[in-house]
Amino acid sequence: MAYRVRGTYLESCNCDAPCPCRRIDRRPGGRSTHGICEFALSWSIEKGSADDVDLAGLGVVLAARYSDDEEGSPWTYALFVDDRGDDAQRKALGQIFLGAVGGNVLEHFPWAWKASDLLGVEPARIEIDHTPGRGWFRTDEQVSVRVSGPYAGPETITCVIPGHDREGRELVVDELRVDAGPLAYAYNGVCAYESTFDYAG
Repeated sequence: MAYRVRGTYLESCNCDAPCPCRRIDRRPGGRSTHGICEFALSWSIEKGSADDVDLAGLGVVLAARYSDDEEGSPWTYALFVDDRGDDAQRKALGQIFLGAVGGNVLEHFPWAWKASDLLGVEPARIEIDHTPGRGWFRTDEQVSVRVSGPYAGPETITCVIPGHDREGRELVVDELRVDAGPLAYAYNGVCAYESTFDYAG
């Protein structure tokens, strides 16, 4: 399947800002603040297609956890695809964001290149607002993230998932909440990151 999807990206995790897992002032990321990282990621597709399936205007959310002390730090994760899409659109979103159809996502998605535990791919009512510095996203009752504002530090920070070649900004959130089976956590005042993405294969 040939695809290209472009748009905006927002994530939050339970690390203190700036997140030590990210690349800071060109130094590679390292151990998470608490040793166990719990987080939620979101993508809003502005332009995109997979073969002849239009994906523009749809969203994807991923909730996950990993432990730095577990060998290989495998991700346990759940993927939510936009229920506004039809069957072909939801299938294409699942294949792309699982990393199942290759392409440059394999350079960006840790869950695609390491041993991981997929809990499922689920259609959900996804709402995303990636307003810079004030973004939020949610899926039904499973995931909710709300940014309070930018992180005030001077560091230059990049993230592997959108790509270290893309500019982004560290943020702080009022809320990071996930309730999705074995993934259940809630935080406030923790870190977030906004950027853009362009995946193709």
